[in-house]
Amino acid sequence: MLTFRAISEDQPGPKWAALFRDYWPAYARWWSREGLSNRPTYHECHRALAHHMPELSPLYEALCDLVGGGDLESRFLSFYCPPAYLSGCSQAIWPGKEPLLVRNYDYDPSAFDGIVLKTDWQGRGVIGTTDGLFGLVDGMNDAGLAVSLTFGGRRETGQGFGVPLILRYILQTCTTTAEAGAALSRIPCHMSYNVTVVDARRHFLTAYLAPDRPAVLTKTPVATNHQERVEWSSHARLTATVERERYLLQRLTLHPETQEKFIRTFLRPPLYSTAFAAGFGTIFTAAYRPRQGIAEWHWPGQVWTKGFDAFTEDSVTLTFPGSVPLSAF
Repeated sequence: MLTFRAISEDQPGPKWAALFRDYWPAYARWWSREGLSNRPTYHECHRALAHHMPELSPLYEALCDLVGGGDLESRFLSFYCPPAYLSGCSQAIWPGKEPLLVRNYDYDPSAFDGIVLKTDWQGRGVIGTTDGLFGLVDGMNDAGLAVSLTFGGRRETGQGFGVPLILRYILQTCTTTAEAGAALSRIPCHMSYNVTVVDARRHFLTAYLAPDRPAVLTKTPVATNHQERVEWSSHARLTATVERERYLLQRLTLHPETQEKFIRTFLRPPLYSTAFAAGFGTIFTAAYRPRQGIAEWHWPGQVWTKGFDAFTEDSVTLTFPGSVPLSAF
């Protein structure tokens, strides 16, 4: 069972701090599971953030102060060189004139925040699905920019940031797909991820991020769990990444359809996954309509809608088949 909660707080304050207190014991165990000596020091984290995402530094420092300014908490909130983690996920841009980004988030429900957060941090309105409460796995801002991530299907790790904080940075500082592409090209990412971006003018891109080679910006409207080719065959077979990509590309090129029908496609196989025991079940389908400032979270037979003009703090409780932590492949 998983409860999604919608939380609205314009500036960092007691609501966000209370969430952090609730989640911190689990995140502290995860962050230190390989030993604290394997994580960067606070000074390394602070220096990296100030160098690569300086606009975010005041917000980072405010959040650290809000949770007591502890060393471990501050290192965690930097998202710098975190432990490795994997997800599944599919995402695509609807081929019609209206900008619409639809994605499935495939992950272990027991390792998921379950928080949709609306903020006005640093004067920029953002609504998104949180990860680590500071980062985002998908979201949109009040300038009409929407963004989403999928795992890139590679084992390599390196010096860089966890991609959820990179998504937060994009939505806090960018207003167009071109600006987002420039940021994605220069900010180091600690693992391989695919980030799809669309703006209010329906300009879009998918960036292939990696820790060991330059980012590649593409005009593809689809991303699953590999980049230009499959590089981790066992993961590709388990997640059916090639089959999902082919299916989506076929839908985009051969089957013109309404927005609603396109969204429903994500609620059925092969995109919708019930592989919760392997940590890759579909927790939610999100549809971002950046021009209207509206986001929807879909499940079979249920839709949960939020927007900048109408955002109710409520919750949705869901039941998933039993899941287990991700294992090594």
